[in-house]
Amino acid sequence: MTSDTDDPRSGDGAGTDPETNARVRAVADGGRDRDGRNDGRDSGDEEADALSDEEAEELLQEIERKRSLSGYAALFVSVVGIAFSLYQMWLAARGFTFEVDLPLVGEVGVGQLQLLQVNAVHVAFALVLAFVLFPPTDGSGAVSRRLGRVVPAARARFGADSPIARGATAVRGGVRWAVVDGERNRVTPADLVCILLSVATAQYMVTEWDEIQQLRVLGLAAGRSVAEYLGPFGVLAEAVSAVGIPLADVSYPFFLGAVGVLLVLEATRRALGLYLMLIVASFIVYARYGYFIAPDTPVIGVLSITEGSWANIVQNLWYNTENGVFGIPVTVSVQFIYIFILFGAFLEMSGAGQWFIDLAYAATGTRRGGPAKASILASGFMGMISGSSIANTVTTGAFTIPLMKKSGYRPEFAGAVESSASSGGQILPPVMGAAAFLMIEFIGVPFSDIIIAATIPAIVFFFGVWVMVHLEAVRADIGGLDRSEVVDLGAHLRVGWFYLLPVGLLLFYLLVERLTVARSAWFTLVAIMALVAFVAAYNRRTRVPLVGAIAALTAAQVVSYLLTDVGVLAAATGGAEEAMGPVEAVFAAGGDLGTIVVVVSLAFLLVRPRIDAPLLDLDAAVDEAGERVARSVGRPALARLNAFRYSVFVGKSMDSGARTATEVVVAVAAAGIIPGVVSATGLGPNLTALIRTTAGGSLVLLLVFTAVASIILGMGMPTTVTYIILVSLLGPAIAQSSDIPLLAAHLFILYFGVIADITPPVAVAAYAASGIAKSDPFQTGVQAFSLSLNKAIVPFAFALTPGILLLRGSGESARVLTTADVTDVAYFLPEVVIPVAGVFLGVVALGVTVIGFLYRTVGAGERVLYAVAALLLMAPMLLLNAVTDVLGLVGVLTNLGEPLLLDIGMRAAGGVLFALLAFRNRRGADEKPNPTAATTSD
Repeated sequence: MTSDTDDPRSGDGAGTDPETNARVRAVADGGRDRDGRNDGRDSGDEEADALSDEEAEELLQEIERKRSLSGYAALFVSVVGIAFSLYQMWLAARGFTFEVDLPLVGEVGVGQLQLLQVNAVHVAFALVLAFVLFPPTDGSGAVSRRLGRVVPAARARFGADSPIARGATAVRGGVRWAVVDGERNRVTPADLVCILLSVATAQYMVTEWDEIQQLRVLGLAAGRSVAEYLGPFGVLAEAVSAVGIPLADVSYPFFLGAVGVLLVLEATRRALGLYLMLIVASFIVYARYGYFIAPDTPVIGVLSITEGSWANIVQNLWYNTENGVFGIPVTVSVQFIYIFILFGAFLEMSGAGQWFIDLAYAATGTRRGGPAKASILASGFMGMISGSSIANTVTTGAFTIPLMKKSGYRPEFAGAVESSASSGGQILPPVMGAAAFLMIEFIGVPFSDIIIAATIPAIVFFFGVWVMVHLEAVRADIGGLDRSEVVDLGAHLRVGWFYLLPVGLLLFYLLVERLTVARSAWFTLVAIMALVAFVAAYNRRTRVPLVGAIAALTAAQVVSYLLTDVGVLAAATGGAEEAMGPVEAVFAAGGDLGTIVVVVSLAFLLVRPRIDAPLLDLDAAVDEAGERVARSVGRPALARLNAFRYSVFVGKSMDSGARTATEVVVAVAAAGIIPGVVSATGLGPNLTALIRTTAGGSLVLLLVFTAVASIILGMGMPTTVTYIILVSLLGPAIAQSSDIPLLAAHLFILYFGVIADITPPVAVAAYAASGIAKSDPFQTGVQAFSLSLNKAIVPFAFALTPGILLLRGSGESARVLTTADVTDVAYFLPEVVIPVAGVFLGVVALGVTVIGFLYRTVGAGERVLYAVAALLLMAPMLLLNAVTDVLGLVGVLTNLGEPLLLDIGMRAAGGVLFALLAFRNRRGADEKPNPTAATTSD
């Protein structure tokens, strides 16, 4: 998930606002003239429609609003990014103890940090990167435009040479120099101030821990004043106080806490959009002034809270790991999210991304409608790496969309297929984006359970999109690519099968070994580094000595553990202890295998620097970075040495991971404020009561409220933020108002948060795809939402029928199925097999509804019947509960019978209806063949 990210480059999805959407539309419209034509280019001409890497990167940066930096600024970002990744890798490998025992030297380090300190450093890294990567303003916003009218107005009224006009001009010049970065290519003084303050917040947390512990008891007012803390530089605070701002006497921890919260809000505005910043800020304002709401006020009176001081609010939001900025979301980012983003970055930079895309085309490219089907598979593969809708769309879409258009798909449909499939990355195990890791903390289930529960719905989604693109291909008589245009599947697997190892290892550690998420990700990350090092040193001439050296060193390590309880190096420096058992020795040496492979492979690379590595195919970004570095040091030949390429691969992966994580960390830090306010003000129970009252006891209405809120809030929001906010506000209401399993409720919110990325009018992933497809952005968004319609129905299906998630039970007692559950035919058949089969058959009926074609064209009336069949097959309990609620409301009937029997009966009715419709459609096609569609098999 390098996201990305939800790419890896965009984390779990970049936030947007109307101005950004306008710019994205402008990029999307770049290939069309004002009449909507394609600049005279043939839509079937691949070369005319293909998007270059530079154009794809420009589109991605336009969506993300990032700077294009060079020189020292770019070097600073890379250094900080690599340091950020090294910090997180240390946490994953060694925990919170920052000490190392060096041979002949002893222990070296700063000791053990506390969770609050670790989280503070984590957020500080992200803030520093955010203030460098994202400009304060590019001068094109609404506020900037209004301020830009001041100088012309002053000149018009007082004359260009008047003191007022000259003064206004000077002020404008100063403001532009300080905060405006119109070209998005320079670091402003405002950025430097924000960076210094961000570093100060982390420095205080790390160095003044004893004082912070006292403040938790005595309050922030008991801390040293700003002037006292700054010492000789306190005169600066005194100078500020002299002009009427009482800074010198303010408690320094209060000042830093308030500034820290403001820095998070500013970073949120820059990286994720104004609206998210305003939402978070409104909760802070509510925490301070919510007591003005009278308890007896109709409807909203339940939102009344007791009066709180700014000192208490800042302490709760900044100096707290239970809630606030450094609460559960940031803790999850420290422990899980970042290391998985890094895993995705390493996997992508190793060349796996392009290999997976080529694999998808080799598997399906020559089939009917093959380019679109390959796009679905490629986006699914990339989703395992990044878990980011937007980056998946841009990175895979730059290659897949032009091929879809070339094969005959309409531009809007091609863009919709890519953005729809890419949005599925955040729901596809094993790497599902940041929200999946948050579930671990929020509901306390193992990540392996989340993977198991999310698997069938994810497969259903991709299967549903596959069905729709196949029906569209048959309807429009779209064939596949020529065999010469795709690589041979067998040969492709032979030269790149090792790219599958990291994903397989990750699943092994999570599902078989049952390791923690962090340890699983760390071991897999080491495996990727070892794998790439081995491939870089491997060829026909080196394979025997390379493997032999690795085996010999591993055997020596086993013997050393067996005799001394420590490895070879530790034993050689006098660290021998008691002997270890044979099995333990083998496992201990196995844990060192990754390091052994890296050391031996690098030794081969250094001894034979110009070694040929036929299997090494790193991402183009790695080679480009290597060439830049080699030129900058005056040694261009370095770029051709595999040892140098490997070091660049490691550095580029860490740099890319940090850039991706920046937006995610800022997002979770900002979103953590909302549950912090809910918890600190006691709003939670009152809000739950309000929601339950509004829903009137109807489970269907409560789920619909949640779905609509998820989509609306998710428009322009990262999925992670949407998830955190809605889980904080609506999660308790769902849990207390129904028997829905907690995991099902949380996945329900996640699904609808993901849908927002392709839901107009703020369908940023679809708009990104339209920029590549040269299509109408809004129509692309509408088409993408239609293709993802099953993603809106399946959540209702698994919320009301948890067997689809392979869960048994209800509420907090629900659990993942065991072997005993599977062998219990009386349970497994009606509550798992039949619902799952119904969902799969239902998405076929839904595909016919959306595309309007099966064996021949389907009329409007038939499409309605297909839609009914789809609902009966996929989510009969949704219809049943809705009917029960309506009948109960009018007092006619509240119990229609045994729910399980009704569920089976309604699915059977849906299956019969679909079969009759399909038979009628097939018979009509046989009687009157469709001239535009062949019936060749897929």
